[in-house]
Amino acid sequence: MAEDLTINTSTDKAEQYATLVPQVEALLYGEPDLVANMANVAAALKEQFKWFWVGFYLVKENELVLGPFQGPVACTRIGLGKGVCGAAWQQAKTLVVPDVDAFPGHIACSSLSRSEIVVPVFKDNEVVAVLDVDSELLDQFNETDAQYLEQIIKLINF
Repeated sequence: MAEDLTINTSTDKAEQYATLVPQVEALLYGEPDLVANMANVAAALKEQFKWFWVGFYLVKENELVLGPFQGPVACTRIGLGKGVCGAAWQQAKTLVVPDVDAFPGHIACSSLSRSEIVVPVFKDNEVVAVLDVDSELLDQFNETDAQYLEQIIKLINF
């Protein structure tokens, strides 16, 4: 597949995801490299939705370590239970945070981040990574995002 995306300019998130998911699937098809696939997923999501920051943190020993991302420089390591990413890892569930300033223990990697969604990635029933998405707007993420982002990360062979 050519590495081009068709950007859906609809204001309906579900429509945007419905256009994006098959493109991501085609982009990942036949590519065995995990780093390449995480990088392309982060880029595709940032390109489609214009979010402030999109990236992965990988579980390495007792912390999350920064992986491929799109956006400004980021926190390099996050402990279990620390911030939204560490909490999603610890709780093994997707967390949608409408206002990061109201989240107890939020780690401000950027003061411009206002809302966040973190989706855990599972392999053999263990969290092996998280997808972290930040927006500079409040209340940017909802159940539609959770549903589709969970679907998209399952396309990556962790």
